[in-house]
Amino acid sequence: MVIAEWGERVETMTEDLAATRREFHRIPEIGFEEYETSALIAQKLRALGLQPRTGIGGTGVVALIEGAHPGKTLLMRADMDGLPIEERTGLPYASTHPGRMHACGHDTHVTMLLAAAQLLLERREDLHGCVKLVFQPAEEGLGGARAMIEDGVLENPHVDAAIGCHIWNDMPVGLVGVREGPIMAASDRIKITIEGQGGHGAMPHHAVDAIATAAQVVTTLQTIVSRRVSPLQAGVVTIGTIHGGYASNIIADRVEMQGTVRSFDEDVWEQMPIQIEQVVTGVCAAMGVRGTVEYHRGVPTTVNDSGMTKLVREAAIEALGEERVVVPEQSTGGEDMSLFLRAAPGCFFYVGSQNPAKGADKPHHHPEFEVDEDAMPNGVKVLVASALRYLGKTAD
Repeated sequence: MVIAEWGERVETMTEDLAATRREFHRIPEIGFEEYETSALIAQKLRALGLQPRTGIGGTGVVALIEGAHPGKTLLMRADMDGLPIEERTGLPYASTHPGRMHACGHDTHVTMLLAAAQLLLERREDLHGCVKLVFQPAEEGLGGARAMIEDGVLENPHVDAAIGCHIWNDMPVGLVGVREGPIMAASDRIKITIEGQGGHGAMPHHAVDAIATAAQVVTTLQTIVSRRVSPLQAGVVTIGTIHGGYASNIIADRVEMQGTVRSFDEDVWEQMPIQIEQVVTGVCAAMGVRGTVEYHRGVPTTVNDSGMTKLVREAAIEALGEERVVVPEQSTGGEDMSLFLRAAPGCFFYVGSQNPAKGADKPHHHPEFEVDEDAMPNGVKVLVASALRYLGKTAD
């Protein structure tokens, strides 16, 4: 496979990529409500001559590119949901849906996968096997990957490997980040309820203060990471909301707190619920109140398979040059691509999109988030080169 045969063509698609991305950027929809988005994806897939299946895992879309020769099946995934954020970019193609925004780049993911599909369709003769195009709903913490897996997306035909990418505003445009092993963290949610006994604020000895206990719980939770997790590992326990109390002169009888828990190592991930339960119940018992923990598993660590990472890195170097392929830092963000990578060996990589000169320097999930659209050809090249390498005639 020679990149020069088709790589230059990707550069000529830059304007089309931008136009397509802006179509999707105008119509952001949150998880499992991507009706307009999925309809537009299906329309574009049909225009390529494919026969997409819709309604997979709720609003997901799946299409199959069948190579000219028998072989394995490679899943290529793009998430497509937006966020419940009011856009403040002022761009001419800003969201037309109030309170909704593509503030994480999922519009670019859809665009890059559609472009990769177009190029792979033109190279069916080089494909030994199938490419399963997966446009996934509800990545933003709502379980879209799990819903698609439960709906059978990994079968008919059976998926042998998986790849995907994320536009990345923490990395300069022009670079691609490929990392073996854990690349994004496991992401879980907790809800802690503390029940004491209310009373007059001037007579604390007649009450059992839930707020005072909550303060101790928040502080002690931080010792899980600082004293119970190895310094060579990593973890995060963040309490994001605290609700309790009625008035300045009333001692609160109840406090509810919610937070997020992040980790990379499997043993830390398994121990976190136990450690948090011990802290909450122990502190609450010492303070004379009742404390309960609801621990909700989110997504596991996103772990890149060594063999598939090597394949994607080699494809990226061939497509972009060695100087533009880097090993990125791990991110404590969560990503439900992890579920696909648990079911099949694969690789999830980053496509650098940061460019302050174009205003593309805001973090993901920011109301002024924007990307340098010149990043998209790089992502398309790596996706296509990886697919051709995996499904080439020399593939195992």
